[in-house]
Amino acid sequence: MNDGTPARPRVVVEEPHDGRRRVRIDGQDVGVVVNADELRGLLTRAGIDDPRQIDWQGGGPDDWPAA
Repeated sequence: MNDGTPARPRVVVEEPHDGRRRVRIDGQDVGVVVNADELRGLLTRAGIDDPRQIDWQGGGPDDWPAA
């Protein structure tokens, strides 16, 4: 049943630290990425293709500070 409440994000991309962002999927730590291409690859391997499932913390998808 869908009551209109948004689903909890499956993916959490944490705040950048030293140019890297830690990624969790369904509460499980799945690694660290340094750019959008790495994140896209990780999500593709996990079968996630809906950007609405991502919770960006400390900046959005264009925030990749240099290490």
